[in-house]
Amino acid sequence: MSELLNQLNGPQREAVTATEGPVLVLAGAGSGKTRVLTYRIAYMLEEKGVAPWNILAITFTNKAAKEMADRVEALVGAAAGDMWVRTFHSACVRILRRDIERIGYKSNFNIIDADDQKNLVKECIKELRLSEDEFPPRAVLAEISGAKDKLMTPEDYRREFATEFRLSQMGRIYARYQEKLRASNDLDFDDLIMLTVRLFKDCPDVLDKYRNKFRYILVDEYQDTNAAQNELVLLLAGEHKNICVVGDDDQSIYRFRGADITNILEFEKAFPGAKVIRLEQNYRSTQNILDAANGVIKNNAGRKGKRLWTEDGGGEKIQAYRANNDYDEADYIVGRVRELAADGYRYGDIAILFRAKSSSKVIEDVFMREALPYRVLSGLRFYDRKEIRDMVAYLRLIKNPDDDISLRRIINVPSRKIGKVTMDTINAFAARENVSLYRAIEGHIDELKGGVAEFYEIIKNLRSLVGEIPIDELVDRVYKDSGYALSLEKDDKGVERAENIGELISGASHYGETVDDPNFDDYMDNLVLVSDVDNYDEDLDAVVMMTMHASKGLEFPVVIVCGFDDGVFPSVKAMYDPEELQEERRLCYVAITRAQKRLYLTGSHSRMVFGKTSVYKPSRFLDEIPEELYEMTDAREELQARREQLRETLSQMRQKPKSMPVATVTAEPERHRPAGNLELKAGDLVSHAKFGEGVILSAQPMGNDVHYKINFKSVGEKNLLGLYAKLTKIN
Repeated sequence: MSELLNQLNGPQREAVTATEGPVLVLAGAGSGKTRVLTYRIAYMLEEKGVAPWNILAITFTNKAAKEMADRVEALVGAAAGDMWVRTFHSACVRILRRDIERIGYKSNFNIIDADDQKNLVKECIKELRLSEDEFPPRAVLAEISGAKDKLMTPEDYRREFATEFRLSQMGRIYARYQEKLRASNDLDFDDLIMLTVRLFKDCPDVLDKYRNKFRYILVDEYQDTNAAQNELVLLLAGEHKNICVVGDDDQSIYRFRGADITNILEFEKAFPGAKVIRLEQNYRSTQNILDAANGVIKNNAGRKGKRLWTEDGGGEKIQAYRANNDYDEADYIVGRVRELAADGYRYGDIAILFRAKSSSKVIEDVFMREALPYRVLSGLRFYDRKEIRDMVAYLRLIKNPDDDISLRRIINVPSRKIGKVTMDTINAFAARENVSLYRAIEGHIDELKGGVAEFYEIIKNLRSLVGEIPIDELVDRVYKDSGYALSLEKDDKGVERAENIGELISGASHYGETVDDPNFDDYMDNLVLVSDVDNYDEDLDAVVMMTMHASKGLEFPVVIVCGFDDGVFPSVKAMYDPEELQEERRLCYVAITRAQKRLYLTGSHSRMVFGKTSVYKPSRFLDEIPEELYEMTDAREELQARREQLRETLSQMRQKPKSMPVATVTAEPERHRPAGNLELKAGDLVSHAKFGEGVILSAQPMGNDVHYKINFKSVGEKNLLGLYAKLTKIN
C-alpha cells in the first residue's frame, strides 16, 4: 500500500488516509478525485481492515460507478465485489426492493420514465377538467419534481400553497398523479430517493440496519446533490459519521434540476469538526486553460475558493474567434477541425460544446455539407425509440401486471382491434372492483373475448417464463410472441426498427454474461437508470457535439466552445439574475476545464433567431479571461482591413498608366489546368471578367482545383472555382 500512497501528491495522500470522521474534499477539475476515491477505498480495505460490505460509495452516473468499481478491483482484487458502488438511484432501488413493503408498496414496482410521466400528468389534467394551456405538462412535472426534491408530499404541497390559486391547482394534479402511480405500483425517479428517506424515517429498525452495514460512506460530486439526497446521506451517516464527500462548488451546474450548492458549502455545519482538504493540482489541462478558468470563476461570490495549477507548462494560447454570423462561425469551426485532423488529432479528440441544444443545428448543417463525421451526445437515446419503449412496456407489464401505464401503451400494439368501447368496459370493471386493468381483464376474461383474450394469454404465458429462461431469450420471446416481429415485416421502417430490437436483445445477452447473478428485476432497473453519458463510446472516431451540462465529467484534447455571446452564453435570463449568472459562470468554468491541450472560444456578431437576425456582443465571460491568455480574430475587422487594403491598392492603380496584360500560353488545355498554377492566395488582389476587381478572402484546395472566397468591390462576397473563374492577379 505504501507504493500506492507514493503515487499521490500531499493533499491526495491526506484525503486517502483520513478515514475516520467527516471529511470534505474540495476537488478541482482534473485534480485526480477518482484516484483519491479508489485509493481511499483500497486503503480502508487493506490498511484499516474495513470489511468491504461496510463501505458505500455513491456516484451520479453508472459510468462513474463502474469505473470506480473496476479501479478498486484492480487494486484489491475480488473483495471489491462485496462493496456497494452505486448511483443514488440504483442504491435506493436496491434498498426499496428489499423493504418497500414496510411502507405499503409491493416489491415488484416498476420505474416509469419521463415520457410515461408526461402522459400520466396529461390524464390527471384532463380528469380534473383543467387546461393544458394553463398547466403545461412539462411545467407541472417540473413543479412535482421540485416538490419531491424538497421531500414535500402532495399534502405538504397543498398546505404550503393553499392560498395561491395556480399552485393549489398544481397540488391537485400532484395528488392525482401520486394516486395513479400508487394504484399501478409504479414509482418515478424522484420517488426512489423520497421513499427511501420515508422508509428510514418511518422504520427506524431499517435505518439502523443500513447504518450498521454502511459504517463508511463516500459520496462523489456532492455539489450536485439536492435536498432529498442530502437528507439521505445525513440519515445514513448520522451514527458513525465516517462520511467523506468529494466535490467542487465551482462545478455546481444543476440548479435547474434541484441541485443545492449549500449542501457542500454548509457541510461543516452539518458535521462540525469536519476536515477540509483542497485538491488544486490539475493533471488534465495546460496552465493557460487553467488560468482562463480561474479568471472566470474568481468573479463568483460565496465559494470555498481554490486555484488550479499544473506542472505541465503554459501550453498554446486560447483561440477566440468573432464571426460575422452563425454560418460563418460554423465554417470557422469546420476549418479548425480540418486543421486539427491534419495535425494528427483524431476526430474523436474534438468536442464542440454549446449552451443549448438548438445551437447545434447550424453547425450540424455545415458538418453534413462537408461530410465530416460527428455525433450529438444529447440526441435521442436508444431507449427513447418507440419500438424499444414498446418492448420495455411489455417487459414492465410482465414484471408487474398492475402497471396500468404500460398496459395502456401496448394492449393494442400491434393492433388487436381493441376499440374505445372495449377499453371503457375494462376501465369500468377496474374502477368498480378497485383493481388494476390486468386484474379486471383476468376476472372477466369470458366476457372480454377476441383481441383482449389474445393479449391476456400472451402476457400470462410470458410471465410464466420469467426465471425459467435467460433474459435475452425472454426479450426475444416478447418480440415474437407479441406479434411485434410480424408487424415490422409489414412496416416500411421495419428493418431499422427490427435492428434496434435486435440490439436490445444483444444488450440483454451482454447483461447475462457480465453480471454474476443476473435476474429480471435488476435487468429492468438497469434499463431505466441508464443515461446518455453512460453509453458514451470514447473509441468512436467522430467529433462530439454536446451541451456543456452533458460534458461534465468528460475530457477532450480539443474543446471548441461555441456561442460565446451575451444572450447566448450567458443566457438572456442569467444576464438579469445574479444567482443565475453565477450558475452560468460555473458552467463556463466546467466547459473550459474539459480541454486538455487546445481551447477555442467562438462567437458571432449576428445570429438568425426565429427567422430574424439578432445582433450580439461578445460574452462577458471573455472579458473575465486575462487578455494575455488568448488570441482574438474578428472576421469583421479582418474584412474591413482587407477592404481598406483593396481601396488603397485600387487608388494607387488609378494613378498609374494602364498597360495591356500579356497573355500566357500553356501546353496544357485551359480546362484541365489546375487553378493552383495561378499561385493565388488569401490577400491577393484579382480581376474577374464579370465582377471586376476584388480581394481573395480564402483559398482552399479542392481536388485539382481551388475554391476561392472573394470579396468584390461591386457585388460583395462570391465563392468561385479557379478552373472556371479565369481570375487575373493584379500586381
